[in-house]
Amino acid sequence: MKRTLNGWHVLAIFGGCFGIIIAVNLTLAFQAVSTFPGLVTKNSYVASQKFEAERDAQDALGWTLATEISGDTLTVAITDTAGRPVRPAEVKATLGRATHVAEDIIPDFEWNGIALTATAPVAPGYWTLWLEMKAEDGTPFRRRIPLTVEKDAS
Repeated sequence: MKRTLNGWHVLAIFGGCFGIIIAVNLTLAFQAVSTFPGLVTKNSYVASQKFEAERDAQDALGWTLATEISGDTLTVAITDTAGRPVRPAEVKATLGRATHVAEDIIPDFEWNGIALTATAPVAPGYWTLWLEMKAEDGTPFRRRIPLTVEKDAS
């Protein structure tokens, strides 16, 4: 017996295909919203009012940063305009992935006389270091530093 493809079969095929597409889109949208930390600032307008003055004060410090992750050690070397090492009065930092907060690390920095170092056991891939520091005079200094951790070749 020969089967024929009629209108109801075509409607069911189209409905099934679109149902799968909609289900996948909803699943991906839910996963994106539930894993992204989202909020960067509560009120961007208020933050923008202070941005220019804070940036100028930060630039006036003349600090240059050199950051690296080698093995399980995170190093942040800060130098002034004369090339001398700088030890900030306060340091807050978060090392994490840009897409989720599950692997975030709060580094416990120690001053070794030249740079700030902390233990940071991280997996290979792309990481971001968010730094908030204060100079001796109280000037805030903020940086977002993208880092790449290569897979160990051993």
